[in-house]
Amino acid sequence: MAKTFDKVWSNCLEIIKDIVEWQHYKTWFEPIKPVELKNNILVIQVPSQFFYEYLEEHYVNLLAKTLRRILGKEAMLEYRIMVDSGNHQNKPLTMDIPAHGYKTFSNNEMDFPLIITNPVKNPFVIPGLKKMQIDAQLNPVYTFDAFVEGDCNRVARRAGKTVAEKPGANSFNPLVIYGGVGLGKTHLAQAIGNEVKRLHQNKVVLYVSSEKFINQFVDHSRNNAINDFIHFYQLVDVLIIDDVQFFNRAEKSQDAFFAIFNHLHQSGKQLILSSDKPPKDLDGLQERLLSRFRWGLSADLQVPDYDVRIDILERKMKNDGLEMPKEVVKYLAYNINTNVRELEGALISLLAQSSLNKREIDLELAKKVLRNFVKTSSKEITIETIQRMVCEYFDVSYDKLLQKTRKREIVQARQITMYLAKAFTKNSLKTIGEHFGGRDHTTVIHSCQTVKDLMDTDSLFRENVMELQQKVQLAAM
Repeated sequence: MAKTFDKVWSNCLEIIKDIVEWQHYKTWFEPIKPVELKNNILVIQVPSQFFYEYLEEHYVNLLAKTLRRILGKEAMLEYRIMVDSGNHQNKPLTMDIPAHGYKTFSNNEMDFPLIITNPVKNPFVIPGLKKMQIDAQLNPVYTFDAFVEGDCNRVARRAGKTVAEKPGANSFNPLVIYGGVGLGKTHLAQAIGNEVKRLHQNKVVLYVSSEKFINQFVDHSRNNAINDFIHFYQLVDVLIIDDVQFFNRAEKSQDAFFAIFNHLHQSGKQLILSSDKPPKDLDGLQERLLSRFRWGLSADLQVPDYDVRIDILERKMKNDGLEMPKEVVKYLAYNINTNVRELEGALISLLAQSSLNKREIDLELAKKVLRNFVKTSSKEITIETIQRMVCEYFDVSYDKLLQKTRKREIVQARQITMYLAKAFTKNSLKTIGEHFGGRDHTTVIHSCQTVKDLMDTDSLFRENVMELQQKVQLAAM
Protein backbone atom coordinates (compact mmCIF):
# COMPACT_ATOMS: atom_id res chain seq x y z
CA MET A 1 0.00 0.00 0.00
CA ALA A 2 1.27 3.47 -0.94
CA LYS A 3 2.59 5.55 1.93
CA THR A 4 0.59 8.66 2.85
CA PHE A 5 2.18 11.92 4.03
CA ASP A 6 0.43 11.51 7.41
CA LYS A 7 1.87 8.05 7.92
CA VAL A 8 5.36 9.08 6.77
CA TRP A 9 5.44 12.06 9.13
CA SER A 10 4.02 9.98 11.98
CA ASN A 11 6.83 7.46 11.50
CA CYS A 12 9.36 10.27 11.45
CA LEU A 13 8.03 11.69 14.72
CA GLU A 14 8.32 8.29 16.40
CA ILE A 15 12.06 8.39 15.70
CA ILE A 16 12.56 12.08 16.44
CA LYS A 17 10.84 12.03 19.85
CA ASP A 18 13.39 9.47 21.06
CA ILE A 19 16.27 11.74 20.05
CA VAL A 20 15.15 15.27 20.86
CA GLU A 21 14.52 16.57 24.39
CA TRP A 22 10.81 16.56 25.19
CA GLN A 23 10.46 20.32 25.54
CA HIS A 24 12.22 20.93 22.21
CA TYR A 25 10.09 18.25 20.58
CA LYS A 26 6.87 19.94 21.74
CA THR A 27 8.13 23.38 20.67
CA TRP A 28 9.60 22.57 17.24
CA PHE A 29 8.01 19.35 15.97
CA GLU A 30 4.45 19.14 17.30
CA PRO A 31 3.37 22.35 15.46
CA ILE A 32 4.54 20.92 12.10
CA LYS A 33 1.82 19.58 9.81
CA PRO A 34 2.52 17.22 6.89
CA VAL A 35 0.56 18.39 3.84
CA GLU A 36 1.79 16.50 0.78
CA LEU A 37 3.94 13.63 -0.47
CA LYS A 38 4.95 13.88 -4.11
CA ASN A 39 7.71 11.93 -5.86
CA ASN A 40 9.42 11.10 -2.57
CA ILE A 41 9.29 14.77 -1.50
CA LEU A 42 7.55 15.30 1.83
CA VAL A 43 6.03 18.78 2.22
CA ILE A 44 5.66 19.98 5.81
CA GLN A 45 3.82 23.14 6.83
CA VAL A 46 5.46 25.41 9.42
CA PRO A 47 3.77 28.39 11.09
CA SER A 48 6.26 31.17 10.29
CA GLN A 49 9.48 32.24 8.60
CA PHE A 50 11.22 32.25 11.99
CA PHE A 51 10.13 28.66 12.57
CA TYR A 52 11.49 27.60 9.16
CA GLU A 53 14.84 29.33 9.75
CA TYR A 54 15.24 27.70 13.14
CA LEU A 55 14.55 24.21 11.75
CA GLU A 56 17.04 24.82 8.92
CA GLU A 57 19.74 25.92 11.36
CA HIS A 58 19.27 23.33 14.10
CA TYR A 59 17.32 20.30 12.91
CA VAL A 60 17.71 19.90 9.14
CA ASN A 61 20.26 17.09 9.55
CA LEU A 62 17.96 15.17 11.88
CA LEU A 63 15.00 15.67 9.52
CA ALA A 64 17.08 14.54 6.55
CA LYS A 65 18.38 11.35 8.12
CA THR A 66 15.01 10.45 9.60
CA LEU A 67 13.13 11.00 6.34
CA ARG A 68 15.64 8.96 4.34
CA ARG A 69 15.32 6.19 6.86
CA ILE A 70 11.56 6.12 6.23
CA LEU A 71 11.43 6.80 2.48
CA GLY A 72 14.86 5.75 1.23
CA LYS A 73 17.95 7.56 -0.08
CA GLU A 74 16.05 9.62 -2.65
CA ALA A 75 13.78 11.26 -0.07
CA MET A 76 13.65 15.05 -0.02
CA LEU A 77 12.06 17.67 2.22
CA GLU A 78 10.14 20.84 1.42
CA TYR A 79 8.70 23.51 3.72
CA ARG A 80 5.36 25.24 3.28
CA ILE A 81 5.59 28.48 5.23
CA MET A 82 2.51 30.29 6.49
CA VAL A 83 2.70 33.96 5.56
CA ASP A 84 0.68 36.59 7.42
CA SER A 85 -0.99 38.65 4.69
CA GLY A 86 -2.64 41.01 7.15
CA ASN A 87 -6.06 40.07 5.80
CA HIS A 88 -7.46 37.45 8.16
CA GLN A 89 -10.71 37.04 6.25
CA ASN A 90 -9.01 35.33 3.34
CA LYS A 91 -7.20 32.01 3.31
CA PRO A 92 -3.68 32.41 4.75
CA LEU A 93 -0.91 32.77 2.17
CA THR A 94 1.78 30.12 1.94
CA MET A 95 5.07 29.65 0.12
CA ASP A 96 7.00 26.46 -0.58
CA ILE A 97 10.76 26.34 -0.03
CA PRO A 98 13.06 23.32 -0.40
CA ALA A 99 15.22 22.43 2.59
CA HIS A 100 18.45 24.26 1.69
CA GLY A 101 20.61 22.75 4.41
CA TYR A 102 19.37 19.29 3.48
CA LYS A 103 21.97 18.49 0.85
CA THR A 104 24.87 19.23 3.20
CA PHE A 105 23.89 17.06 6.14
CA SER A 106 26.23 14.21 5.26
CA ASN A 107 29.24 16.53 5.63
CA ASN A 108 28.67 16.57 9.35
CA GLU A 109 28.90 12.80 9.63
CA MET A 110 32.29 11.38 10.44
CA ASP A 111 32.38 7.62 10.01
CA PHE A 112 36.10 8.21 9.63
CA PRO A 113 37.44 11.73 9.30
CA LEU A 114 39.91 11.08 6.46
CA ILE A 115 39.95 8.90 3.37
CA ILE A 116 43.49 8.29 2.14
CA THR A 117 43.54 7.47 -1.56
CA ASN A 118 46.99 5.87 -1.34
CA PRO A 119 47.14 4.45 2.18
CA VAL A 120 50.56 3.93 3.76
CA LYS A 121 51.41 1.90 6.84
CA ASN A 122 53.45 4.61 8.51
CA PRO A 123 53.07 8.07 7.01
CA PHE A 124 55.62 9.57 9.39
CA VAL A 125 58.63 7.91 7.79
CA ILE A 126 58.00 9.43 4.35
CA PRO A 127 60.10 12.58 3.89
CA GLY A 128 58.21 15.68 2.80
CA LEU A 129 54.77 14.16 3.41
CA LYS A 130 52.25 16.96 2.92
CA LYS A 131 49.55 17.77 5.41
CA MET A 132 46.36 15.96 4.57
CA GLN A 133 43.01 17.70 4.41
CA ILE A 134 40.98 16.84 7.50
CA ASP A 135 37.56 18.25 8.28
CA ALA A 136 37.92 19.82 11.74
CA GLN A 137 34.28 18.92 12.63
CA LEU A 138 33.88 22.33 14.29
CA ASN A 139 30.71 24.38 14.54
CA PRO A 140 31.61 27.93 13.37
CA VAL A 141 29.00 29.38 15.75
CA TYR A 142 31.14 28.40 18.74
CA THR A 143 33.61 31.28 19.11
CA PHE A 144 35.24 33.19 21.96
CA ASP A 145 33.22 36.27 21.04
CA ALA A 146 30.01 34.31 21.63
CA PHE A 147 31.27 32.92 24.96
CA VAL A 148 30.40 35.39 27.75
CA GLU A 149 33.13 35.69 30.37
CA GLY A 150 32.37 35.87 34.09
CA ASP A 151 33.71 34.68 37.43
CA CYS A 152 32.15 31.29 36.66
CA ASN A 153 34.43 30.59 33.68
CA ARG A 154 37.21 33.21 33.62
CA VAL A 155 40.12 30.82 34.25
CA ALA A 156 38.96 28.29 31.67
CA ARG A 157 38.23 30.92 29.01
CA ARG A 158 41.56 32.72 29.41
CA ALA A 159 43.46 29.44 29.44
CA GLY A 160 41.62 28.53 26.24
CA LYS A 161 42.73 31.80 24.63
CA THR A 162 46.34 31.08 25.60
CA VAL A 163 46.11 27.59 24.11
CA ALA A 164 44.63 28.95 20.87
CA GLU A 165 47.40 31.52 20.51
CA LYS A 166 50.22 29.03 21.13
CA PRO A 167 48.87 25.49 20.61
CA GLY A 168 51.29 22.92 21.99
CA ALA A 169 53.73 25.61 23.12
CA ASN A 170 52.15 26.47 26.49
CA SER A 171 51.89 25.07 30.00
CA PHE A 172 48.28 23.97 29.55
CA ASN A 173 48.81 20.70 27.71
CA PRO A 174 46.50 18.96 28.06
CA LEU A 175 43.83 21.53 28.87
CA VAL A 176 41.01 19.74 30.69
CA ILE A 177 37.72 21.69 30.82
CA TYR A 178 35.20 20.23 33.25
CA GLY A 179 31.78 21.15 34.62
CA GLY A 180 28.14 20.17 34.78
CA VAL A 181 25.65 19.78 31.94
CA GLY A 182 24.94 22.84 29.82
CA LEU A 183 27.67 25.11 31.21
CA GLY A 184 29.55 25.56 27.92
CA LYS A 185 32.24 22.85 27.82
CA THR A 186 31.62 21.99 24.17
CA HIS A 187 31.30 25.67 23.23
CA LEU A 188 34.63 26.58 24.83
CA ALA A 189 36.46 23.54 23.47
CA GLN A 190 35.26 24.25 19.94
CA ALA A 191 35.95 27.97 20.33
CA ILE A 192 39.60 27.07 20.95
CA GLY A 193 39.61 24.96 17.78
CA ASN A 194 38.02 27.73 15.71
CA GLU A 195 40.49 30.28 17.05
CA VAL A 196 43.45 28.00 16.24
CA LYS A 197 42.19 27.64 12.66
CA ARG A 198 41.87 31.43 12.41
CA LEU A 199 45.32 32.19 13.82
CA HIS A 200 47.25 29.16 12.49
CA GLN A 201 45.79 28.15 9.15
CA ASN A 202 48.44 25.46 8.63
CA LYS A 203 47.48 23.61 11.83
CA VAL A 204 45.38 20.45 11.56
CA VAL A 205 42.53 20.68 14.09
CA LEU A 206 40.06 17.91 14.89
CA TYR A 207 37.11 17.85 17.26
CA VAL A 208 35.52 14.49 18.11
CA SER A 209 33.28 13.22 20.88
CA SER A 210 34.55 10.30 22.94
CA GLU A 211 31.56 8.21 21.78
CA LYS A 212 32.46 8.84 18.13
CA PHE A 213 36.08 7.95 18.87
CA ILE A 214 34.99 4.70 20.52
CA ASN A 215 32.68 3.78 17.61
CA GLN A 216 35.47 4.42 15.11
CA PHE A 217 37.83 2.28 17.15
CA VAL A 218 35.33 -0.60 17.21
CA ASP A 219 34.81 -0.37 13.43
CA HIS A 220 38.54 -0.44 12.75
CA SER A 221 39.05 -3.30 15.20
CA ARG A 222 36.62 -5.40 13.17
CA ASN A 223 38.61 -4.62 10.03
CA ASN A 224 42.00 -5.27 11.66
CA ALA A 225 42.96 -1.66 10.98
CA ILE A 226 43.85 -0.39 14.46
CA ASN A 227 47.25 0.87 13.32
CA ASP A 228 45.64 2.96 10.57
CA PHE A 229 43.22 4.38 13.13
CA ILE A 230 46.01 5.38 15.53
CA HIS A 231 48.21 6.73 12.74
CA PHE A 232 45.42 8.94 11.50
CA TYR A 233 44.92 10.61 14.88
CA GLN A 234 48.67 11.10 15.17
CA LEU A 235 48.49 13.42 12.14
CA VAL A 236 46.52 16.00 14.11
CA ASP A 237 48.10 19.18 15.55
CA VAL A 238 45.23 20.08 17.90
CA LEU A 239 43.02 17.22 19.10
CA ILE A 240 39.82 18.05 20.98
CA ILE A 241 38.06 15.14 22.69
CA ASP A 242 34.64 15.90 24.20
CA ASP A 243 33.19 14.03 27.21
CA VAL A 244 36.19 11.84 28.05
CA GLN A 245 34.26 10.38 31.00
CA PHE A 246 32.61 7.99 28.52
CA PHE A 247 35.94 6.22 28.00
CA ASN A 248 35.20 4.46 31.30
CA ARG A 249 33.25 1.75 29.46
CA ALA A 250 35.81 1.19 26.69
CA GLU A 251 39.05 -0.32 27.99
CA LYS A 252 40.59 -1.05 24.59
CA SER A 253 39.71 2.39 23.27
CA GLN A 254 41.63 3.78 26.24
CA ASP A 255 44.70 1.84 25.09
CA ALA A 256 44.45 3.42 21.64
CA PHE A 257 43.91 6.88 23.08
CA PHE A 258 46.89 6.42 25.39
CA ALA A 259 49.12 5.74 22.37
CA ILE A 260 47.69 8.76 20.53
CA PHE A 261 48.01 11.00 23.59
CA ASN A 262 51.66 10.06 24.16
CA HIS A 263 52.62 10.63 20.53
CA LEU A 264 50.90 14.00 20.26
CA HIS A 265 52.20 15.28 23.59
CA GLN A 266 55.76 14.22 22.86
CA SER A 267 55.52 15.83 19.42
CA GLY A 268 54.49 19.19 20.87
CA LYS A 269 50.90 18.91 19.70
CA GLN A 270 47.98 20.27 21.72
CA LEU A 271 45.32 18.20 23.49
CA ILE A 272 42.04 19.65 24.77
CA LEU A 273 39.69 17.44 26.76
CA SER A 274 36.29 18.05 28.28
CA SER A 275 34.65 16.14 31.10
CA ASP A 276 31.76 16.38 33.54
CA LYS A 277 34.19 15.92 36.47
CA PRO A 278 37.79 16.84 37.33
CA PRO A 279 40.35 14.13 36.43
CA LYS A 280 40.74 13.04 40.06
CA ASP A 281 37.04 12.08 40.21
CA LEU A 282 36.81 10.17 36.91
CA ASP A 283 36.05 6.52 37.60
CA GLY A 284 36.83 3.64 35.26
CA LEU A 285 39.73 5.32 33.43
CA GLN A 286 43.22 3.88 33.48
CA GLU A 287 45.48 5.51 36.05
CA ARG A 288 48.16 6.09 33.40
CA LEU A 289 45.63 8.18 31.42
CA LEU A 290 44.45 10.10 34.48
CA SER A 291 48.03 10.93 35.44
CA ARG A 292 48.57 12.41 31.97
CA PHE A 293 45.37 14.43 32.21
CA ARG A 294 46.92 16.04 35.28
CA TRP A 295 50.06 17.13 33.40
CA GLY A 296 48.46 20.33 32.20
CA LEU A 297 45.67 22.51 33.55
CA SER A 298 42.23 21.44 34.77
CA ALA A 299 39.82 24.39 34.62
CA ASP A 300 36.22 24.22 35.75
CA LEU A 301 33.06 25.90 34.47
CA GLN A 302 30.59 26.83 37.19
CA VAL A 303 26.95 27.90 37.11
CA PRO A 304 26.84 31.52 35.88
CA ASP A 305 25.60 34.13 38.34
CA TYR A 306 22.65 36.44 37.70
CA ASP A 307 24.66 39.21 36.00
CA VAL A 308 26.41 36.76 33.67
CA ARG A 309 23.05 35.20 32.78
CA ILE A 310 21.80 38.67 31.83
CA ASP A 311 24.90 39.16 29.64
CA ILE A 312 24.39 35.76 27.97
CA LEU A 313 20.79 36.55 27.06
CA GLU A 314 21.63 40.04 25.80
CA ARG A 315 24.56 38.72 23.73
CA LYS A 316 22.39 36.06 22.11
CA MET A 317 19.63 38.59 21.40
CA LYS A 318 22.13 40.98 19.82
CA ASN A 319 23.69 38.25 17.67
CA ASP A 320 20.26 37.09 16.49
CA GLY A 321 18.91 40.62 15.99
CA LEU A 322 16.20 40.17 18.63
CA GLU A 323 14.55 42.62 20.99
CA MET A 324 12.85 41.92 24.28
CA PRO A 325 11.67 44.02 27.22
CA LYS A 326 14.30 44.39 29.93
CA GLU A 327 11.93 43.07 32.59
CA VAL A 328 11.49 39.83 30.61
CA VAL A 329 15.26 39.39 30.24
CA LYS A 330 15.67 39.84 33.99
CA TYR A 331 12.82 37.44 34.70
CA LEU A 332 14.43 34.73 32.53
CA ALA A 333 17.87 35.29 34.04
CA TYR A 334 16.55 35.14 37.60
CA ASN A 335 14.45 32.00 37.18
CA ILE A 336 16.69 29.89 34.91
CA ASN A 337 19.69 29.52 37.18
CA THR A 338 20.90 25.98 36.50
CA ASN A 339 22.82 26.14 33.22
CA VAL A 340 23.32 28.10 30.00
CA ARG A 341 21.65 25.51 27.78
CA GLU A 342 18.35 25.79 29.66
CA LEU A 343 18.64 29.57 29.64
CA GLU A 344 19.04 29.69 25.85
CA GLY A 345 16.34 27.02 25.47
CA ALA A 346 13.92 29.17 27.44
CA LEU A 347 14.71 32.17 25.23
CA ILE A 348 14.15 30.15 22.04
CA SER A 349 10.89 28.71 23.37
CA LEU A 350 9.72 32.21 24.25
CA LEU A 351 10.48 33.42 20.73
CA ALA A 352 8.75 30.38 19.25
CA GLN A 353 5.62 30.95 21.32
CA SER A 354 5.61 34.62 20.31
CA SER A 355 5.89 33.63 16.64
CA LEU A 356 3.30 30.85 16.84
CA ASN A 357 0.73 32.96 18.66
CA LYS A 358 1.59 36.19 16.81
CA ARG A 359 1.90 37.87 20.19
CA GLU A 360 4.30 40.44 21.57
CA ILE A 361 6.75 39.15 24.16
CA ASP A 362 5.79 40.32 27.63
CA LEU A 363 6.08 39.16 31.21
CA GLU A 364 2.87 37.12 31.09
CA LEU A 365 4.10 35.14 28.07
CA ALA A 366 7.46 34.61 29.79
CA LYS A 367 5.74 33.22 32.89
CA LYS A 368 3.70 30.84 30.73
CA VAL A 369 6.77 29.55 28.89
CA LEU A 370 8.86 29.16 32.03
CA ARG A 371 6.33 26.80 33.57
CA ASN A 372 7.89 24.16 31.29
CA PHE A 373 11.41 24.90 32.52
CA VAL A 374 11.17 25.53 36.25
CA LYS A 375 8.96 24.31 39.05
CA THR A 376 7.01 27.30 40.25
CA SER A 377 5.30 27.79 43.57
CA SER A 378 3.29 30.54 45.18
CA LYS A 379 5.62 30.75 48.19
CA GLU A 380 5.52 34.17 49.80
CA ILE A 381 8.69 36.23 50.11
CA THR A 382 9.91 36.15 53.71
CA ILE A 383 11.95 38.60 55.76
CA GLU A 384 14.78 36.07 55.92
CA THR A 385 14.79 35.72 52.12
CA ILE A 386 15.26 39.49 51.78
CA GLN A 387 17.95 39.47 54.49
CA ARG A 388 19.90 36.81 52.58
CA MET A 389 19.58 38.74 49.32
CA VAL A 390 20.89 41.98 50.85
CA CYS A 391 23.74 40.17 52.61
CA GLU A 392 24.80 38.57 49.34
CA TYR A 393 24.48 41.86 47.45
CA PHE A 394 26.65 43.84 49.87
CA ASP A 395 28.88 40.87 50.80
CA VAL A 396 27.88 41.16 54.45
CA SER A 397 27.55 38.18 56.76
CA TYR A 398 24.05 37.36 58.00
CA ASP A 399 25.17 37.41 61.65
CA LYS A 400 26.56 40.95 61.39
CA LEU A 401 23.25 42.18 60.00
CA LEU A 402 21.59 41.25 63.29
CA GLN A 403 24.34 42.54 65.61
CA LYS A 404 24.44 45.94 67.31
CA THR A 405 27.22 47.70 65.40
CA ARG A 406 27.72 51.26 64.19
CA LYS A 407 29.73 50.32 61.10
CA ARG A 408 28.24 52.39 58.28
CA GLU A 409 28.08 49.56 55.68
CA ILE A 410 26.32 47.23 58.16
CA VAL A 411 23.88 49.90 59.31
CA GLN A 412 22.92 50.84 55.74
CA ALA A 413 22.49 47.18 54.73
CA ARG A 414 20.21 46.65 57.74
CA GLN A 415 18.17 49.79 56.98
CA ILE A 416 17.71 48.76 53.33
CA THR A 417 16.65 45.27 54.42
CA MET A 418 14.01 46.70 56.76
CA TYR A 419 12.79 49.04 54.00
CA LEU A 420 12.42 46.12 51.56
CA ALA A 421 10.81 43.88 54.19
CA LYS A 422 8.17 46.56 54.83
CA ALA A 423 7.55 46.97 51.07
CA PHE A 424 7.43 43.31 50.05
CA THR A 425 6.07 41.39 53.04
CA LYS A 426 2.83 41.58 55.01
CA ASN A 427 4.61 41.58 58.35
CA SER A 428 3.99 44.25 60.96
CA LEU A 429 6.71 46.74 61.93
CA LYS A 430 7.05 44.94 65.25
CA THR A 431 7.61 41.56 63.54
CA ILE A 432 10.19 43.07 61.17
CA GLY A 433 12.08 44.57 64.13
CA GLU A 434 12.11 41.21 65.93
CA HIS A 435 13.91 39.67 62.93
CA PHE A 436 16.79 42.11 63.46
CA GLY A 437 17.93 41.16 66.93
CA GLY A 438 14.77 42.23 68.72
CA ARG A 439 14.67 45.88 67.61
CA ASP A 440 11.41 47.76 68.17
CA HIS A 441 9.02 49.20 65.57
CA THR A 442 10.38 52.77 65.92
CA THR A 443 13.76 51.57 64.64
CA VAL A 444 12.04 50.14 61.56
CA ILE A 445 10.19 53.42 60.93
CA HIS A 446 13.45 55.40 61.28
CA SER A 447 15.28 52.99 58.94
CA CYS A 448 12.61 53.24 56.22
CA GLN A 449 12.63 57.06 56.38
CA THR A 450 16.44 57.13 56.24
CA VAL A 451 16.44 54.97 53.11
CA LYS A 452 13.89 57.27 51.43
CA ASP A 453 15.95 60.38 52.29
CA LEU A 454 19.22 58.83 51.03
CA MET A 455 17.56 57.74 47.79
CA ASP A 456 16.70 61.41 47.17
CA THR A 457 20.22 62.68 47.80
CA ASP A 458 22.65 59.82 46.94
CA SER A 459 22.42 58.49 43.36
CA LEU A 460 24.67 55.45 44.00
CA PHE A 461 22.64 54.51 47.08
CA ARG A 462 19.44 54.89 45.05
CA GLU A 463 20.80 52.59 42.30
CA ASN A 464 21.68 49.92 44.87
CA VAL A 465 18.22 50.02 46.43
CA MET A 466 16.45 49.92 43.04
CA GLU A 467 18.55 46.96 41.91
CA LEU A 468 17.71 45.10 45.11
CA GLN A 469 14.03 45.97 44.64
CA GLN A 470 14.15 44.34 41.20
CA LYS A 471 15.77 41.22 42.62
CA VAL A 472 13.07 40.91 45.28
CA GLN A 473 10.33 41.53 42.70
CA LEU A 474 11.76 38.77 40.49
CA ALA A 475 11.89 36.41 43.45
CA ALA A 476 8.29 37.26 44.23
CA MET A 477 7.22 36.27 40.70
